[in-house]
Amino acid sequence: KMLRIAGEHADIVSLLTTSVASGVVENDPTERLASTVETKLSWIREGAGERFPDIELNIIPSIFESTDPRGTAQAIIEDRNWRGLTVDDVLDMPSVFIGSLEEITQSMRERRERFGFSYYVFSDRELEMPTRIVSELSGQ
Repeated sequence: KMLRIAGEHADIVSLLTTSVASGVVENDPTERLASTVETKLSWIREGAGERFPDIELNIIPSIFESTDPRGTAQAIIEDRNWRGLTVDDVLDMPSVFIGSLEEITQSMRERRERFGFSYYVFSDRELEMPTRIVSELSGQ
């Protein structure tokens, strides 16, 4: 309901990939799945109607620099106890980026096209990688 209202009235909409429905932040991995994000975007689109292309969409990414993206995705599944998810599910999550700087920036470009994210919101505690990403994407 809130995403439809946001679509109807807001100029900027942030998509959360964690659940806060209970009033507590829950790290439910199904909230991060591409299919879930697409559903949330459809609710925003419903509320926005013709003005949807004018809405700025953002998401908070989790970034993992790695020379072994599949191994890193498997480690994330194990570390977070994400039962029932595959490595491919994690690699396709719109808010999860795993790989080299070049792979991460390429994924960001692809996901901008696929999902329409205008920008990403980074934690001020972890600015080294975002700084490198901004340098890589500058002017694109």
